[in-house]
Amino acid sequence: MRILVVEDNPVNLELVMQLLEDDYEILVARDGLEGLEMALKEKPDLILLDLSLPKKSGWEVCAELKGHAIPMVALTAHAIKGDREKALEAGFHAYVTKPIDEDLLFETIEKFR
Repeated sequence: MRILVVEDNPVNLELVMQLLEDDYEILVARDGLEGLEMALKEKPDLILLDLSLPKKSGWEVCAELKGHAIPMVALTAHAIKGDREKALEAGFHAYVTKPIDEDLLFETIEKFR
């Protein structure tokens, strides 16, 4: 399974990579524009997408990829009441908050295998 991780924070990116690199093929983009371009070119099996990104937000990337049949998981520190619902309505297929709960992350990824 190939997973595109779109994350601009080096600490968060390193954590996600350490968690996933043994079990999945990981592609990395460090801003929304790069993430969008990589998603269209590489057609990953799943995208873990931060919402607050430079160049294009995760919201914008999600909107542009909506018709491409690539599952997207919002991976975000946005954890205010209603944010999960907003993300799902916007086209995300799942929502995982930071700090990352490892079990929840793996459980979420496995739903898309």
